[in-house]
Amino acid sequence: MVRYYNDSTTYRLRQKRRVAAWLGEVAREEGYTLGDVTYIFCSSAVHRKMNIDFIGHDYFTDIITFDYSDLKHERLVSGDIFIDVETVADNARIYGTTAREEMLRVVVHGVLHLCGQKDKTPRAERQMHRKEDKYLKLWHQMQNED
Repeated sequence: MVRYYNDSTTYRLRQKRRVAAWLGEVAREEGYTLGDVTYIFCSSAVHRKMNIDFIGHDYFTDIITFDYSDLKHERLVSGDIFIDVETVADNARIYGTTAREEMLRVVVHGVLHLCGQKDKTPRAERQMHRKEDKYLKLWHQMQNED
């Protein structure tokens, strides 16, 4: 089950049920089952404090994923995913995309982390980006089927 919350922001993700169905398909294609995944959309200030307190990084990021998955036994992905909506909007401008498209990229990025995809090396980062692109195409295909 996918849940969505806000902390210190008024951001609202559109098409929540469709996004949840898409994320379930992403998990299936990666060989996992989507368990309890919670998205918390928050301000840059809240997100940066979390980054400092929990990860030890004193800078802005667009996503922090707390992974509670059981990938070995049940292959069930679960976790809390905190998204800095201000940094996502800034990144959309930097990368020349829409805020919506960038938010979907970050949303799927979190599920890919829960499925075991890393992004700490240049090679792993390229692989993560390819998977994000693949699943964004899937999102658009699913939208066109209706």
